[in-house]
Amino acid sequence: MQIPTAEDLKKRRIELGLTQVDLAKRAGVSQPLIARIETNDVDPRLSTVGKILTAFDEVKKEQQIVAKDIISSPVIHVEPAQLLEEAIMIMNSNGISQLPVIENGVPVGSLSEGAIVKTIAVKKSLAGMKVSNLMEESFPTVPQTTSVLTISHILERSPAVLVVEKGIVTGVITKSDIMKIVNG
Repeated sequence: MQIPTAEDLKKRRIELGLTQVDLAKRAGVSQPLIARIETNDVDPRLSTVGKILTAFDEVKKEQQIVAKDIISSPVIHVEPAQLLEEAIMIMNSNGISQLPVIENGVPVGSLSEGAIVKTIAVKKSLAGMKVSNLMEESFPTVPQTTSVLTISHILERSPAVLVVEKGIVTGVITKSDIMKIVNG
């Protein structure tokens, strides 16, 4: 086995669509070290090269997994016209902190514990209120062929991603679904 050159490492990082920061995080080293390795300013330890190659292998594996491979389906959701009390029961019974709001298979919003708690703090009662009164922005949507790497980046800013086919929601992916991949 031949040890990769600095140029080989940089080329592979770019091919995998990783920034130096992403690679450093995944390999457990600093970004400046990655930069110095790629510019041939430093001769890395064999263990460091091993960490980088392991990170490359993990990314490649993730890129082969797509949304349809890890979706949770059917999607637990509510409709805008449902009472908030029903939505809370659904959240509690399923142990979830947010729900997509879907109407005729199309995502129209989301509902979170945070929005409910804020409303309770102000109004003291949710009696008779509908989901549409507290509905927030819908979760991002992706096609079934979207890579897990792309979904992971979206989940850095959103609690869930809805998977759609022909405009209709077919599944949902959360951070816990991504964690299941890591654990095997």
